[in-house]
Amino acid sequence: MSVAAPSAPSTEIVSVQNLKVRYGDTIAVDDVSISIRRGEIFGILGPNGAGKTTTVECIAGLRRPDDGVITVLGLDVHAHARELRERVGVQLQTSELPDKIQVREALELFASFYADPMDPAELLSLLRLEEKATTRYVNLSGGQRQRLSIALALVGRPELAILDELTTGLDPQSRRETWRLIEGIRDEGLTVILVTHFMEEAEYLCDRVALLHHGRVRATDTPANLGAGLGQRISFRATPELDLTALRALPEIRAVSEQGGRLVIEGTGDLVAAVIGELVTQRVVPEQTRVEQSTLDDAFVALTAQADAELATAQPARAA
Repeated sequence: MSVAAPSAPSTEIVSVQNLKVRYGDTIAVDDVSISIRRGEIFGILGPNGAGKTTTVECIAGLRRPDDGVITVLGLDVHAHARELRERVGVQLQTSELPDKIQVREALELFASFYADPMDPAELLSLLRLEEKATTRYVNLSGGQRQRLSIALALVGRPELAILDELTTGLDPQSRRETWRLIEGIRDEGLTVILVTHFMEEAEYLCDRVALLHHGRVRATDTPANLGAGLGQRISFRATPELDLTALRALPEIRAVSEQGGRLVIEGTGDLVAAVIGELVTQRVVPEQTRVEQSTLDDAFVALTAQADAELATAQPARAA
């Protein structure tokens, strides 16, 4: 499989500046700014109603924002909508085709829209749809419709693919196979915007992620860095001789507690080395030691909770 070769030297392929979208009195997207680099898989994460789909619909030129500037491949998304349709592939969370159209017919129809499309037969094979080539759309399962939607987004050899809830409805095996497909096409030069609520999917695929909540970007970083920002946890069973006061005095340690007979120590920086060093100094041998690194899922929960708390605090102030 091959995708279009990059046509511009710039490392920035998508620029979103101060994006705002309103639905009546509701602000769906509130001053969102994002920069996406060529060749990366960029995740947009957030709870339902966070503004994820609205944001990517604006990037795809499918929705006109109330305010803000969006450029894709160096072009204004609305002034150059026709050119960008040739260079951007879109798989939306909800999309429909005529009930009676067959899988192969749909791919051939979409391929006819492009000057240099992929071979529909190759896409059928890549997405394990060969046996469904003559099946009508109405008779496809939810997962098969999802795989067909991905194929339609890729058939034009895009430089940028926007994939909204990529693996919703897929079984675990199909989900993993789809991840490997996306990795493969990224390695050939495709840039991907991935909207997902699966933290495991974002950790596996994404080079960087932006976490949206209540229409705002709460954090942008690599999945590893977002998790690491919450620190580490080390737990073990220790003898009564352990001096907890000396442990708590270590600058890397944020909290020390006892849970089920185990000592649980939370902190940041080089926490493990600091704790082990202190145990050696005290000649204490820990038993059943366990080290846990905070994950993207932990960061997601912490950041959304913080945003909810900030919103709850701001609302009474506005009412006053």
